[in-house]
Amino acid sequence: MLFQAIPFILRLGTASEATLISLLAARCKAIRRLLATDPKTSESEILSKLVAYTSDQAHSSVERAALIGAVVMRKVPTDEHYSVREEMLRKMVEEDKAAGLIPFYFCATLGTTPSCAFDRIMELGPLCNKENMWMHIDAAYAGSAFICPEFRPLLNGIEYADSFNFNPHKWLLVNFDCSAMWVKKRTDIIGAFKMEPLYLKHENQESGLVTDYRHWQIPLGRRFRSLKIWFVFRMYGVKGLQAHIRKQVALAKEFESLVKADKRFEICADVVLGLVCFRLKGSNELNQNLLKRITKSRELHLVPCQLSGRFVLRFAICARTTESRHIQQAWCHITQLSFELLQEQPH
Repeated sequence: MLFQAIPFILRLGTASEATLISLLAARCKAIRRLLATDPKTSESEILSKLVAYTSDQAHSSVERAALIGAVVMRKVPTDEHYSVREEMLRKMVEEDKAAGLIPFYFCATLGTTPSCAFDRIMELGPLCNKENMWMHIDAAYAGSAFICPEFRPLLNGIEYADSFNFNPHKWLLVNFDCSAMWVKKRTDIIGAFKMEPLYLKHENQESGLVTDYRHWQIPLGRRFRSLKIWFVFRMYGVKGLQAHIRKQVALAKEFESLVKADKRFEICADVVLGLVCFRLKGSNELNQNLLKRITKSRELHLVPCQLSGRFVLRFAICARTTESRHIQQAWCHITQLSFELLQEQPH
C-alpha cells in the first residue's frame, strides 16, 4: 500500500477522473473549513478566491479539472529537469495569499506527459500540509513502475499526499479503462459527493459493513474492473510484471544510447523510465518536418512535445511485445529519413 492506513482504493476509468474528483473534494473541504472559521462569509465569496496549482508540464486534464470545478488554476514554472520545486510553488502561494486569495490544491506529477519528469514531492508535501492545500499526485504512466524496488525512491514524500492515482491500463498490462486512486481520508471524498435521497437508501448503509462507492465518485453507478486486474496479477505475478517494466526501461535506455551515439541528434530530457525525448540538432521546423515524414511512412507513431521552446520528438516504449530488434529497426528508419531530410536542406 502506498498509504499505510488506507483501507480502500477507488477504481476509476481514467486519471482525468481522479484529478477532477480530488479537486472537487479539495474544494468542498476548503469551503467547509473556511465557513466554519467565518460563518458570515458566503460560499460564493470563498469560491471566487480559491486558487489551485500544478506544473507547467502537467497534463491538460489537470487544467480541465479546474475549468469544470470553476476555480483558478495557476501553472508553476519548472527547473532545468522540468520538475516543480518547493521554492517555486511557495513564491506563488505567498503572492496569492498577499493578494487575498486562498490556495487550496496542488496537483503534483510523477512522470509528466511531455518528458516523464518528477515533481519534488518530498519538498512540496510539507509546504502543502502547512498551507492546508490538498496535494494530489498524478502518476498515470509512471505509477506502474513503482512495483519495482529500484524505482520506489521516486515515491519519497508520498506520505504528505492526500490522494494518489495511476493507470494500470497504461503500463501494467491491464486493458483500458482502469485507473486506481488512493485517498488518505475517505471522509474527504464522501463529504464532497454524498447525497442520500430516499430511493437510494438501503438497510446496510448505516452499519458500516458495506462501502457505498456512489459516494466516492461522480456517477452513481460504477463498472466492475477488479476481475481484469486480478487476471493480470494472477497471470504475470509480481515478478512477471516487474520484468515487463524493467525490460521496457532497458529498451528505452538502448534507444537513448543510439541517439547519443549520433552527433546529429540530442537528448532533451532525463531518461528515467520508458520515454526518450530527442530531436535533430537544428530548428523546430526541421524537427517538425522529420516528424511529418515519420508519420507519413506509417512505420512508427511518435507524439511530439514542447520543451524549453524546442519542438521535441517522444519515443515511448509501449507495446508488450517490443524487443531490441524493434528498437534497432525504428532507429534505422528514423536515421534514414533524417539523412534524406538533411540532404535536402540548403547548405
